[in-house]
Amino acid sequence: MGKAAYLPCGRIATAHGVHGTLRVESYCDSPEILASLSTVYFEEPNGHYRPVRVQAASPHGGAVLMTLDGISNRNAALLLRGKTLFASREDIPVPENAVLIADMIGLSVFDADSGHCYGVLTEVGQAYSSDMYDIKTPDGRHVLFPAVPAFLDRVDTDAGIFIRPIPGFFEEA
Repeated sequence: MGKAAYLPCGRIATAHGVHGTLRVESYCDSPEILASLSTVYFEEPNGHYRPVRVQAASPHGGAVLMTLDGISNRNAALLLRGKTLFASREDIPVPENAVLIADMIGLSVFDADSGHCYGVLTEVGQAYSSDMYDIKTPDGRHVLFPAVPAFLDRVDTDAGIFIRPIPGFFEEA
């Protein structure tokens, strides 16, 4: 499976004001990254991505206020509520040795010592000061696993995610 050319970068929450400005919940590590994009993309029903120029964007209370070409009033902005915005992979700054969440979803999760497969990563969420991995086990359960250095050995987008859980973590309650 190749890396996606376009990555989800935010979700349009609502309109802000009467001139078509959007309030966008950022999926990026920080709202500043989303606000720095000059072009965002909408996914079309045919699977293609339609570029839209960002006229203005600024972080605002943990989200981003964004004005896009062609969206000039509140009604047009409200029609976009709930839509996901995408960014070109090339436009997202990625620090060296960092892994994008989009590249982790779908990876198998293994015990770093025994090689046992615990399941597949389905989602990464934020909880307090660390990410939480939602791992779907082979029996269909979902286990939330803290992605902290004490438990996370490594992430290899070619081989999988390798963890060291405490004994009993994946056993049924």
